[in-house]
Amino acid sequence: MGTPGAPGAPDPPKPPEPSGVDLARVALRAAKEQARARGDATQQRKQARRGGLRSGARADGRDPLPLGSAINRLITERGWETPAAVGGVMGRWPQIVGDDLANHCVPQRYDENERVLTVQCDSTAWATNLRLLAPQLVARLNEDLGHGTVRIIKVLGPGGPGHRYGPLRAPGSRGPGDTYG
Repeated sequence: MGTPGAPGAPDPPKPPEPSGVDLARVALRAAKEQARARGDATQQRKQARRGGLRSGARADGRDPLPLGSAINRLITERGWETPAAVGGVMGRWPQIVGDDLANHCVPQRYDENERVLTVQCDSTAWATNLRLLAPQLVARLNEDLGHGTVRIIKVLGPGGPGHRYGPLRAPGSRGPGDTYG
């Protein structure tokens, strides 16, 4: 006997060709695996879109949302983007202006219509310092919040105590200080 593949040697036996039924089973198995993979991908996309939680058979406005998504949705619906951003700046005030300035100057309010940030200082020296730094601070705030969010920084000095001497006062008077020019 000769070696296989040599001239005159018998060919090795071939495996039988798959019949129609076997081909159908292989094709069906492959189609099921592809459908399962597509279904899993579609299911993951749906869950990601609706946050994974549902209240009923179909997604609707009553479905629970993650807290961050609910807050972002509320801010967008009410048009609170700018006040929320400014509120975030007020929370990060020490990082924006530095610890020294933050210890002596505190943001009080933001007027959205006028785009004015009001800052209260605890001494006239710090108020003067902040007035000198105001243009750089406006540029820094607009860099964080978006162009034109803050136009002016209104700096307030320290407020003195109200003068209330005696139990009786004249209506509209400001105490003993209102007689001085």
